[in-house]
Amino acid sequence: MTTLLRLSCTLALGLLAGDALAVPPETTRQAECAVWQRELSFAQSVADHDAAAFAEHLHPDAAFGVSRAPTRGREAITMEWAPLIEGKTLKLRWYPAVVTLGGDGRTAYSSGPALYEDPATGEHRIGRFGSVWHRGDDGTWRVLFDDGVSPQKADAAAVQRFHEGRKAQCPPA
Repeated sequence: MTTLLRLSCTLALGLLAGDALAVPPETTRQAECAVWQRELSFAQSVADHDAAAFAEHLHPDAAFGVSRAPTRGREAITMEWAPLIEGKTLKLRWYPAVVTLGGDGRTAYSSGPALYEDPATGEHRIGRFGSVWHRGDDGTWRVLFDDGVSPQKADAAAVQRFHEGRKAQCPPA
């Protein structure tokens, strides 16, 4: 086998294995922390009742509710989420508990708890979310896929644990 052919095969196998696309650990950590902060910013857009900021966090071709009949596209998702963004009939808060960067350096997964509050009754429910983020050519992370686990009724202790679990900064590795 010639050296060029051997080099081509080695490169091809490395690409298939993801070796050539691997992200250095320090860059991985920085990217994961960037997604962590972006997830917090996304949640803050809902807490601030800011539909424009919410929409800016969405990939133009995002799909939400991916485990059921998904809502597709930034505009449709923003319209569907309008009542949650307004926060008048249901308040939603969430934060990341974990963020993991994919080997391509442009895809990340975030997951964590979500707290729903009925302002009329004060009743709380807790669920979980999972989001896939994509870093665009402009360097901005946007949600591409989002889904969640149906919330269950939460007592005062569960609500307290939710609040105590939030970290404002990306936790140390």
